[in-house]
Amino acid sequence: MSRMNALTRQDGFRRLTVAQGETRVSRDPDVVLTTVLGSCVAACFYDPVAKIGGINHYLLAEGQATDAASMQRYGVYAMEVLINEMLSMGAVRHRMKARIFGGATMHRGFKDIGGANIAFARRFLADERIPLVGEDVGGTGARRVEFRAALGLARCRVVNDAPPPAVIRPVPVAPPPAALGDVEFF
Repeated sequence: MSRMNALTRQDGFRRLTVAQGETRVSRDPDVVLTTVLGSCVAACFYDPVAKIGGINHYLLAEGQATDAASMQRYGVYAMEVLINEMLSMGAVRHRMKARIFGGATMHRGFKDIGGANIAFARRFLADERIPLVGEDVGGTGARRVEFRAALGLARCRVVNDAPPPAVIRPVPVAPPPAALGDVEFF
């Protein structure tokens, strides 16, 4: 877990924020990994025997990148990093279980990025034979996810579930044609 932004609260838990393109893994029962999602998706993986878990936060399902920093925003990269970090800490792949969160439609009229992110996560987990044991996805509201990785406990709260705003595109108005003898009143 590099670059930890930890905050210890009155409840005794240390909260680590997971930003877009980041992955965090922990075996500490007092650590809560937290993120806020719109159309992005976060996958929470957990090995119940090793008591190791982690979360990723990806922006787009698929795409092409020319450098490692850009690759972090894509689902396949985020999933592989999460699995590999858990394996390096002692988790076993066939014991992993997953939950997914996010994928909201944040703006009507735009491409359904959230839907594509959800479909990717489900397909990836099925292909990798990692059971999807829970999800809170879709809709129109942003979500706050808290994951106690070492215990496999996740909590998801909708931050705002208002209908997405319509995309308003300005319509150019052509000036009326000038005509001879027009009279202007004021």
